Amino acid sequence: MKTILTILITALLAASGTWFTLRNLQPGPARAEATGERKPLFYQSAMHPWIKSDKPGRCTICGMELTPVYAGVKGFDESGGGNVVALTQNQIQVLHVETAEAKIRPLVRTLQVAGAIDDNAMRHRVLSAYVDGRIDKLHVNYLGAEIAEGQALAEFYSPSLLQAEREYRQLGGELRTNTALRLRQMGLTPAQIETLGQKPADTLTSQILSPISGTVVAQSVYEGQYVATGQQLFEIADFSTMWFMFRAYEQDMPWIKPGLVVRITTPSLPDKTFTGKITFIDPNFNEATRSTSVRVELQNPLVDGRRELLHRLYADGLVELDKPSVLTVPRSAVIETGPEAVVYIDQDGGAYAHTVIKTGRRGDTHVEVLSGIMEGDKVVTNGNLLIDGQAEMNRAFMSPPELVAEAPTQAALNDEQKKSIAEFIKVADAMAAALAADNLAKFNTASEPAMKATGAMVKRLGPLLGNPDALDSTRHFHGFDDLKSARIAFHKFSVAATAALEPLRKQRDTPDFQIYECGMVDEGIPDVPKKARWIQTGGRRIGNPFFGSEMPECGKEIKR
Repeated sequence: MKTILTILITALLAASGTWFTLRNLQPGPARAEATGERKPLFYQSAMHPWIKSDKPGRCTICGMELTPVYAGVKGFDESGGGNVVALTQNQIQVLHVETAEAKIRPLVRTLQVAGAIDDNAMRHRVLSAYVDGRIDKLHVNYLGAEIAEGQALAEFYSPSLLQAEREYRQLGGELRTNTALRLRQMGLTPAQIETLGQKPADTLTSQILSPISGTVVAQSVYEGQYVATGQQLFEIADFSTMWFMFRAYEQDMPWIKPGLVVRITTPSLPDKTFTGKITFIDPNFNEATRSTSVRVELQNPLVDGRRELLHRLYADGLVELDKPSVLTVPRSAVIETGPEAVVYIDQDGGAYAHTVIKTGRRGDTHVEVLSGIMEGDKVVTNGNLLIDGQAEMNRAFMSPPELVAEAPTQAALNDEQKKSIAEFIKVADAMAAALAADNLAKFNTASEPAMKATGAMVKRLGPLLGNPDALDSTRHFHGFDDLKSARIAFHKFSVAATAALEPLRKQRDTPDFQIYECGMVDEGIPDVPKKARWIQTGGRRIGNPFFGSEMPECGKEIKR
């Protein structure tokens, strides 16, 4: 599938590039002068931006035609390293690239469930015979009968029970008390025992009474039937409260909790909606179905002598979930083709950065983002699969020869180089920490060794750094009278420092450090781009040097 996608992307991008070239370019300077068309400044490969030429041709890596870049038009970004995909405006239109901002908004999720209406298991009773005997008469002889607690269900004849009743009436004192306990063991209620004195002496049967109010759901005996001790006689369920039971699956569990309201409908009552709350979530997860049972309690009063909700009805439920306000992006923006979730952030100018995020709960149309991006970042919602395929090709194709030759390897860094990097990182981290704490004196002290540390690193690692000249030109610190001027100077230094160290981040023996980025630096430092980065070490809590205590945690870590 990945190969097919790659082929399709290559064909689409090549076709768009060819169309753009044929439409805007005609070979030969004479024709350009005759038609008055603009003359390109240079030609550049869209797939491999480092391939440039002063005349039309094809990319020496992929064979794609070079795209003309005119005066006033930004060329392709060469710093992506496979993680930034650059597209022309024509290609953006052909791919129908669309973006949306990451925002903090209520995360809406609709959870529809299906289950069955069951009776309250805590109000379900089975009546069995306490002693051997015979059913002489049934007072309730059909299923579905509504009965009250203490109501007579049947007349029961038992010689042993009859003998115990006579002894109770004849005895007194402790013997009478012991006989009463025996009668309880034979099935009589305390109220029945107390009224034995008024029972006619010639009555040969005793009554079996209902222990609860409810509905007869099973009858196992008939008049004249002999029963043995322990044999089931009746089964009674209390249908005044019912349980709606449904299965909740693994992906639903972050949303479901006791107390949530569930609106329930059933085909047997299409014009009525019942409302209840979740009262219990079974902690025993079913490994086979990856689900668990959830209970919703419903009131089911008598209406015109019958219960509205019948036992074991099929029903549908709509769970009213909470709507937390969290950082979200549209679901279409997230690509999950492996263990990581990825989005592409619009960097402006046709550049789209491959960014790994950590996702949380999933709503109907949006996904919660726990880390990786900030509010306001523009993520690609349409065309991102094609852009991801392009990024995969960029990483798969060979790197430019000059970078292959100059890329540092583990053996390329000697002890002196490692020491220079470590000293430089220590200075940069101390300067950032001082500004994050709004401590001007500490910053002035921390910046004193910046010139020496920077000069030593540029001298020993110059060719291995990204733009060492820019870094070398920002190393002069002479002390500052206020935090604002200190932050302006640090901004120039930090931008150059992070750019210089970026090529070394994947070097295994490079001293460990982190790079953080703030997306609103222009609000604190005048005439600078919105985004700027700084260096931290030791995994300490994020501290923004551009804003200090005003916004100490404004920023995100830029992963390697």
